[in-house]
Amino acid sequence: MQQEFAIRLPLQQLRDRGEEEAGGEVAGSAEDEQRRRSGHVPTIGRVRRIRCETSDMTVPIEDYALLSDGRTAALVSRDGSVDWFCAPRLDSPSLFGALLGDIEQGHWSLRPADPDATATRRYDGDTFTLVTRWEAADGVAEVREWMPIQPDGSAGAERTGLIRQISGISGTVAFAQRLRMRFDYARAVPWVHQTGSAHEPELTAIAGPDALVIRGAALHAQGHSHTGTVSVGAGESAALTLTWFPSYRPTPDPLDLDAAERLTREWWVAWADRMREHGPYRDAVRRSKLILRALTNRETGGVAAAATTSLPEDFGGERNWDYRYVWLRDAALTLEALLSHGLGAEALAWRDWLLRAVAGDPADLQIMYGLAGERDLVEREMPSLPGYAGSAPVRIGNGAARQYQADVIGEVMVTLAAARRAGLAESLRSWSLQRMLLHHAEQQLARPDNGMWEIRGEPRFFTHSRVMLWAAFDRGVRAVEEDGESGPVQRWRDLRDRLRAEIDERGVRDGCFVQHDGTDEVDAALLLIPRTGYCAPDDPRMLATVQRIEQTLMRDGLLMRYRIATGVDGLSGTEHPFLACSFWLVEQYAVAGRADEARALMDRLVALRNDVGLLSEEYDPIGHCQVGNTPQAFSHLSLVRAADALAAGHHHRR
Repeated sequence: MQQEFAIRLPLQQLRDRGEEEAGGEVAGSAEDEQRRRSGHVPTIGRVRRIRCETSDMTVPIEDYALLSDGRTAALVSRDGSVDWFCAPRLDSPSLFGALLGDIEQGHWSLRPADPDATATRRYDGDTFTLVTRWEAADGVAEVREWMPIQPDGSAGAERTGLIRQISGISGTVAFAQRLRMRFDYARAVPWVHQTGSAHEPELTAIAGPDALVIRGAALHAQGHSHTGTVSVGAGESAALTLTWFPSYRPTPDPLDLDAAERLTREWWVAWADRMREHGPYRDAVRRSKLILRALTNRETGGVAAAATTSLPEDFGGERNWDYRYVWLRDAALTLEALLSHGLGAEALAWRDWLLRAVAGDPADLQIMYGLAGERDLVEREMPSLPGYAGSAPVRIGNGAARQYQADVIGEVMVTLAAARRAGLAESLRSWSLQRMLLHHAEQQLARPDNGMWEIRGEPRFFTHSRVMLWAAFDRGVRAVEEDGESGPVQRWRDLRDRLRAEIDERGVRDGCFVQHDGTDEVDAALLLIPRTGYCAPDDPRMLATVQRIEQTLMRDGLLMRYRIATGVDGLSGTEHPFLACSFWLVEQYAVAGRADEARALMDRLVALRNDVGLLSEEYDPIGHCQVGNTPQAFSHLSLVRAADALAAGHHHRR
């Protein structure tokens, strides 16, 4: 069948299709160029709308919705295909990996057999139950997709599953089901056998430690896939279930789906009912906080940076990273955003996670850990997954775990101070941890770092990192002076003052904060300086920095992290505007009296969310598409903060 899809292809593949490269862009006709400039047809950024002979092509990142059970997640495309699913945790090996290749790497497709059927979708209130309404030639049906949350300690708590419930609305709709299982990042083809009966069809697949049982409709082998059809008429329903369980355990019994859905809905709604929102972006903020909760492991308290690995920052390039781990910085900023909305229990869970993760010698401190605090995150390439639109290599693990990023301790100290202000009392262990962190920071003061952007080039004395070290010692001083904690307060004061003198001398040039000493380049991370209390948002140095950032880092109205051309990050290729940075600019505008510009940029950024409210890491404003891992915690927590800044300004004006 012929369908039109927006697909991403490596530049060499575009050349193979007869496309020509012109100045780093994919050239098209004069008509194409005119359409591109008007925003109708993307042709730059290695994105092109072409006619395909099959639907088994790369799906736009913004076409994916998230399903979550608070331990792991699945990505399901607008076309009804589960293309990414790891179990039992986000950072477990994939069972479906088509996201980073094609259907050969595994997927579970469910959609009407009518190729012209159209879909609209939404989440069911404050949950991650996805409701897709399909309108086909012969009728209308809805599919409800969700991941059950079992009570802690229950018999079913060890398993993880996907539920797809079809309900007929009108007429009769035939759904085609296609299942291709590839375990362990598509390196293992499971042994599959029929274990049910004609009346209760059941398929079991096993490879190594992983097993799946699929129930609800008959599936028949077709090559290395399984296919089947299920039809529903008006008022009829059918339930398809897929359950992961350890292969060394007995096959779990079928769920009571009504009870499981009720428990799952109650879990999400109970959490959402604790949220406080106000201001014009309430719905976007509410969904963003739900996404942050979905990325937080409900058992360990670890906050993952994203649900995926290796979705590229540069289509066809090497900037592909595994974000399914807990960055101390990202997690701290996430908790700070949630604290401002009354969600203190999450701060306590994360502090307990932190105490476990960093226990031991402070010299062994890492900037990131596994979801339960694991330290071994060795980065390796996974050739069994060819990459999103051929963007290779696919990476598992992350070498940044061994980097020194000086700002991290500051982010943690700022967040723990905010938790104290919110009423979370210090324990003996938690304050001891902070003293340990400050001692470690002092030992590393003379050491350049890799910065918050995890550069793989030469370490530098990044201004943002030095400001965050200043903030770390500042929070230590204030904990003693204002909260009655114990510590070498005069020593911390001296270090704080020494850092301020250094930053004012080496981190400022021509009245403007700079990316690092010895350069006049700027970095979007500098927008975070006023948050720490180092200077006011309308400090002349900040105003000059913002002006320089606007002049050098803006791309089609959105903000880059830094200028790639300087080579500071030590990587080849390029990237696109980083969404969190643009939200930081909204916040800076809002607190510095540029409210109209803040609202205009915020409106544009909120409009970049997909139809169910998800944001990835970056956005290509020329190709009109999301870029990078998704959903990205940094993007969503920055949306929350930007909305809070705008709401505070709105309240002040009233």
